[in-house]
Order: sequence, then C-alpha cells, then structure tokens
Amino acid sequence: MTENRDVWVFIEQTDGQIAEVSLELLAKAGELAEILESQVWGLLFGHHVDGLAEEIIHFGADRVLVADHPELAMYRTLPYCRIVVNLIEKHNPDIFLIGATPVGRDLAPRVASSAQVGLTADCTDLQIGDYQSRKEKKIYKDLLYQIRPAFGGNIIATIVNPQTKPQMATVREGVMQANRPDDTRKGEIERIEPAFEPGDFALKVLSRELRQPSVRLKDAPVIVAGGGGVDDPKDFQLIEELAHILGGEVGASRAAVDAGFVSREHQIGQTGATVRPRLYIAAGISGAIQHRSGMDDSNKIIAINTDPDAPIFQVAHYKIVGDLGEVLPLLIQALREKAR
Repeated sequence: MTENRDVWVFIEQTDGQIAEVSLELLAKAGELAEILESQVWGLLFGHHVDGLAEEIIHFGADRVLVADHPELAMYRTLPYCRIVVNLIEKHNPDIFLIGATPVGRDLAPRVASSAQVGLTADCTDLQIGDYQSRKEKKIYKDLLYQIRPAFGGNIIATIVNPQTKPQMATVREGVMQANRPDDTRKGEIERIEPAFEPGDFALKVLSRELRQPSVRLKDAPVIVAGGGGVDDPKDFQLIEELAHILGGEVGASRAAVDAGFVSREHQIGQTGATVRPRLYIAAGISGAIQHRSGMDDSNKIIAINTDPDAPIFQVAHYKIVGDLGEVLPLLIQALREKAR
C-alpha cells in the first residue's frame, strides 16, 4: 500500500442535495491540499447520485469516487462504513474530513475504529504544521492540526495524530466558508462497485421522517442575541420582539441558554452555531472568546452592555453603554415609528 498525501472529504447528501458542511469542507480541503501539494478527493455515496459528481468538482474536488447502489439510497452505518474502510485500505489518504452532522457523528467513529486510526470530533479549525515528539526525539512534518474547543469551551485544544493515517476529523457546520462554484473546473470521476457483506444489512430502514429546523441562524441576515445580562424572561421578550421587527432570528450566548430563556438551537459560539449575518445585535452579552468566535465575522455588530470595558466592544462597530431593558424599548419604538 503506497502512501499519498491526498485530502478526502465525505460528501453527505440527502435526496440529491449536498450538505452545506460538505461544500465548506471541500474549500478547506483545497487549502490543506495546496500546502501538502496533493489533491482533494470527494467520496459520494447514494442512489441516482451520479449527477452530483460534477457539482462536487465545481466546488473544489479534483477527483470524486462515486458509489451508486440501491442499498445506499438511505444512510446506514454499516454499508457506508464498509465502503469507506475498503477505499482507505486501497488508497491510504493522508487526511479524511467529515461534517459534524448527525450522519457524520455516526459514521466517523465507526470508520476510525474499523481503520484503527485516531479521530478528533467537532473541530472549528484545521491547519497544517509540524510536531516535535519529545519522547521519540523526532519531528513529524506536515501534520493536520485539529483545533477544537475543550472543557466546555473554556480552552482551545490543538490535537495531532502522528502515528496513524488517515488523520480524521469531524468539523462543525458553518465554521468554514464554501468556495463559489467554478463551472470551468475539471476533475476525475471514478465509479466504484461497492462490496457488501450480509451482516452490513442487519438494520432495515422502514420509514423516514424529516423535520426542518425551526431556527436558521446560519442563513439569517439579521440576528438579535441575548446573553447573561438578561436578568428576566421579560427582557428576553424584548430581544425576540426586536428580531421580529428586523425580520431576523433570535440568537443567544450559552449563559442565556443555560438560564432557560431560549432553546439550545439558538446558541452561538464555540459550543453553538457560527454565523456571519449582515447585522448582529448583541444585547447583554459580555463577549467572552467562546461567543465571539461564533459571530465576529458579522458584517456589522451592535453591542449593548452596561460595562464599558466588556470584551464584546472589542469587535463591535457600534457600542451602546446602557441597560438593555432601557435601550431595547427605545430601539423598538424608533423602528415602529419609522415603519408607519
């Protein structure tokens, strides 16, 4: 088995729709592959999915391996894992990236266990660098730095795996940006015939029910978020009202979620969603690094806080020092009067 330095991305798709995180990973894989002077490969599984291969190339893949089979129409752990592991054994990639979706969180540990390699889950950044082992007195070149929050988001850990290949990581949705599709990009498409074993079909999918998320923070042009400075549920109602007037979504820091003011799907930061809206209003959010890392790429940031030295003001374009219980009603009133 020859060693190569290719970067693989598992392309997750549902009913012919590629998951956004897979497109984001193709862009990041391109950056890593450029440093490694290697290629980006996409792994596409499903039924009647041949037409997606060109799209994957347009988004950054140099080569796409397509397994199209009726048994792959709906995701099941064992048959998908079987194909991935067989391909790893055949091609020996350097890096393998999977989105930290429900499917990715199920597939990745099974593949890592079967291939006997390491896995870092829920990464928020990936880089290439060297690692010096004091024990072995050896320098490992061009390793994948797998960067993720740890201990509840209180620290950022950088993890390396110098001993086994591929270096595997799942990556959170929204922390990276997809490339714009380039219809002129060319690449190779290889159709593979999957090999299964009878035990792979121990699980039968009898039916499937899809539920659309009630909150779309990632796509929202405007987000109004509340934090630990919200002392009363009535104050959080002001945040919801302002978001409604602006046609935006309600966000929150972990403190507001832990206080029970809003559900976890509204959480923004290292342990929540990463967002880049045109307008982000942070009300009563102190701005610890754990939260800022999830919203500091917003186009315009308005921060409201009673503490003039709050860290959130370091990234805010407009700063309002005051009590959100007083400031938000004034903003709401002004917007309602303007709309008349």
